[in-house]
Amino acid sequence: MKVSRWCSTTVLFAICAAAIAQPPPLEPNRKKKKNTDKEPVTQTLPVLKDPPGAVVAETSKLVFHVSPLSAKGLLTPQTHDALNALMKMNRGAQIVKLRAFVAGTGDIRRVQTIVSEVFTDKKQPLPALSTVQAGALPMEGAQVVMESISVDKRPAHTHGLAFFSAEQGADASAAIVRLESAAKEVGISGSAMLRVTCFLSSIDDLQAAREAAARAFPAAAANFIQTLRGAGESVTTCEGVADRPQAGDPITLTQNAALLNTPKLIFTGTQMAFRDQDADLRLAFQRLQRALEPLGASYKDVVFADFYPLTKRVEDKAHAIGMEFLPRDSHIPGTSLLVEGLPSLDASVAIELVAALAN
Repeated sequence: MKVSRWCSTTVLFAICAAAIAQPPPLEPNRKKKKNTDKEPVTQTLPVLKDPPGAVVAETSKLVFHVSPLSAKGLLTPQTHDALNALMKMNRGAQIVKLRAFVAGTGDIRRVQTIVSEVFTDKKQPLPALSTVQAGALPMEGAQVVMESISVDKRPAHTHGLAFFSAEQGADASAAIVRLESAAKEVGISGSAMLRVTCFLSSIDDLQAAREAAARAFPAAAANFIQTLRGAGESVTTCEGVADRPQAGDPITLTQNAALLNTPKLIFTGTQMAFRDQDADLRLAFQRLQRALEPLGASYKDVVFADFYPLTKRVEDKAHAIGMEFLPRDSHIPGTSLLVEGLPSLDASVAIELVAALAN
């Protein structure tokens, strides 16, 4: 009995010793848990650049286009469609100037944002931009139409270009006849017209305007806009840009036209005056001067000036103050047009310029 108990005790001690000597079993590999408490990194969109105040381009290579109208969607998709269409028309040529006419109830300020987004995404330089609110466009549901000026790869204007002020008529046909006559006075035929823009008092005059423009200027990109929503004075004005077919002085300014054959032209975007005091209007001209200076130009180089006032009173004041800045020794042609609105509620007038550089 004692032997048996002693054996049992011996066996028990042996088992315990073996258990102590045996290393513990390895635990399976466990993946480290991710720190779910860590906050995700906040992604911020880059701040979009504003369009430049002015852009310089080679005169001989300039090309002019008008975007097709679209009634698809509201202002944002239509603006994208217009830009995409212009880029296709230009076939890779750099767009240096855009002028947008917006109708409807969309926020006109969206146009600048979309232009900045599209050109930034495509890694292309931003163009100078002018945005104006019009009364209506010649398609139901259309909210924007754009005009582009781009620089082609090859020269197309050996003797330069001619910019014509808006000619006025009782209707579109009369205005186009006057524009055609103004071109002929400086030796330019209707077939040389590259772009024509007609500002109508009513879209009801559209069909007659289209037919008259097609007859007089068969090669021109044509744009038709009702400037004001309300029925105002029954007047239509038409302006144009033409190829200059004959050699001449680098700059010739007439009452109705600027004939230009300088190596380069500068196009500004619109600068707005906020409110209607003289100091406010003068500040807009000072901003335009600051836009010209980095490109080597000043007001003495200005050859064309467009005004987009909201009232006749502001129009008269803007022209009077402009005489303080624009060259006094020569008349500066251009277009002055009452419009429905501008990209700021406080704005009273917007002004854009064309300057000519001799080198």
